[in-house]
Order: sequence, then C-alpha cells, then structure tokens
Amino acid sequence: MAFIDPAQVIPYFELRPDMQVADFGCGTGAYTMLMSRAILPNGKVYAIEVQKDLLITLKNTIAEKHLGNIELLWADIETVGGSKVADRVLDLVLLSNVLFQTEDHGYKTSLEVKRVLRPEGRVVLIDWAGSFGNMGPHPDQVITKESARKIFETAGFQFVKEFPAGDNHYGLILKKA
Repeated sequence: MAFIDPAQVIPYFELRPDMQVADFGCGTGAYTMLMSRAILPNGKVYAIEVQKDLLITLKNTIAEKHLGNIELLWADIETVGGSKVADRVLDLVLLSNVLFQTEDHGYKTSLEVKRVLRPEGRVVLIDWAGSFGNMGPHPDQVITKESARKIFETAGFQFVKEFPAGDNHYGLILKKA
C-alpha cells in the first residue's frame, strides 16, 4: 500500500451497524461514503467541513449514490461546540489529514472530539507521517504520530492501537477515557 486507500483502512475502524459517527474535515467524502455503508441500516454519519464548496460537491455525490444516512454540516471543528454535533452522541470520530491544518496542532479539535463522543467512544487519527517534497504538508506543519498521541492523551484519551495507513501516513485509534 503506497498511498493511503480509504477502503483498505476502514476495517481498522471496527464500524458496526447503527453506529453514530463523524468525519471531521470530510473533504470530498471518500471516508464518509465508506463509513455510511458500513453502519447501515440505521447508523448515521455527520460529514463536517469548513469549506462550503467541498460540501456542495459531496452533497451531489451523496444524491447520485442514494446515501440517505449522511448529514452535511458546514462547521468549524477547531472550537468547542463548533462542529454543531450534540454532546456525547457519537461512537467514533475520524480525523483524516486534518491535524496538520489546525492552528494549534489539534488541541482544540481534540477537545471538540471529546465533547461529541460518548464514554468509551473512539477517535481515529490519520495524518501525514512527514513532508515528502511536493506531496503533503510543509515540514513545520507535520504533526508526528507521537505528538498527535500526546495531544489527545492530554485531552483525556487513552491509546488503543496503531494501524497501517500507507507509506506516507500514520493511523492511530484512541478512546475517550
């Protein structure tokens, strides 16, 4: 697995039917759509994005694929309460290629994730393992897996496991303590 393939990493999330999950920073929705199918028949995915144009694209894709269990939210995941999701309702939150883009290296985002997760809820972190020339973030933007783990542990999470996420990314799962 050279570059990250959402279909190959989704099984590590251990999704089950009827789960309530969120894709924080969903982008064009590759993970959103895969999670949507994995949690059928009654599960729900909150696809959260700050870039409105990406949500419009995703809305059209969802309509084409007839996926009715996805709620699109134009929101800010970098503030507590900013995701617009209620307190303690989610089983899992995915942050894929998001941490390196946050202003504070993800700490405020970790607090928002903690707020929306149920007790024992899990967060899946996938981010760039480094800077690879013209691919990925600038070197000073990279959040190493050690730093990501520490940020979330400081916010009250416990490490569960690491999983392979391609040659250029790391994958971590932590649970709300």
